[in-house]
Amino acid sequence: MRLLFAGTPEAAIPSLAALIASNHEVVAVLTRPDAPVGRRRRLTPSPVRVVAEAAGIPVCTDVPRGDEFVTWLRGLAIDAAPVVAYGHLLRPEVLAALPFGWVNLHFSLLPAWRGAAPVQRAIIAGDEVTGATTFLLDEGMDTGPTLGVMTESIRERDTSGDLLVRLAAAGAELLVKTLDALEAGALSPAPQPSEGVSLAPKLLPDDAFIDFQIPAVAIDRLIRGCTPAPGAWTMHPEGWRLGLGPVTPQPDVVDLAPGEVWAGKRSVLVGTITCAVELGLVQPFGRKPMPAADWARGAVKATHYTRNLFANHRLGQALRPD
Repeated sequence: MRLLFAGTPEAAIPSLAALIASNHEVVAVLTRPDAPVGRRRRLTPSPVRVVAEAAGIPVCTDVPRGDEFVTWLRGLAIDAAPVVAYGHLLRPEVLAALPFGWVNLHFSLLPAWRGAAPVQRAIIAGDEVTGATTFLLDEGMDTGPTLGVMTESIRERDTSGDLLVRLAAAGAELLVKTLDALEAGALSPAPQPSEGVSLAPKLLPDDAFIDFQIPAVAIDRLIRGCTPAPGAWTMHPEGWRLGLGPVTPQPDVVDLAPGEVWAGKRSVLVGTITCAVELGLVQPFGRKPMPAADWARGAVKATHYTRNLFANHRLGQALRPD
């Protein structure tokens, strides 16, 4: 089939690469326009655009709507459009313009976790199994009929970044097989069930705030779900953010109050309402990530705390060096 590939972030690259290597022909790529990145806000092409241009594939960054876009599609004689994390809703006239439709690869077991952050939400919810689904786009949010599915276990220490890497690789294979079956007439779309629907809205920075007055298991899941993006954080008593990498619950340590910190030579523990968690990497404001023990040694020398360091969203208690 002649394909238009639609995708934007790094997670879409395995699918694009697999399609380029397949028996199908990627005629063009549709991606989001260049966006400002970094402190200097330099306009930067999407990861998918970089790969497409390196492969000599024409790239379109126009908004996919209107008669002009439909005419462009039909002029390319596109059969189907595989979609992976493209980031734009498509209008009815665009959805109807292709013989085999727009085939989306979504990183969940639909109808679970419809929306922009299915991998993060699955980890935060404590799911043990997730996967990827191919389906035909319609006017709803991830509501179209399904075509194929694969499953993937969520490992105990998975971050959303870890899990997404595996799903992107396995999902690319699923996407190619789905298009092969569609071309062969061996696949019939199946409506999604009405039961088991859950939503996965985009995670904002405020969603990644860590309040130590919740159970350790919930803190662990929230941080792993927010790693690497949007990045978990808590508030230092001096009024600046402290970024947090994944933590390790310590079921045997229950004598620290929520938000109270114990700083040892090689580890830093913080109390929760259940048990303590051991901090991994932390990132003080304006600095690079560092081991928590290194940060704590500097904090103890620099400041005498009089409150619980991470209690009550904003306040905190003395770091207690051993």
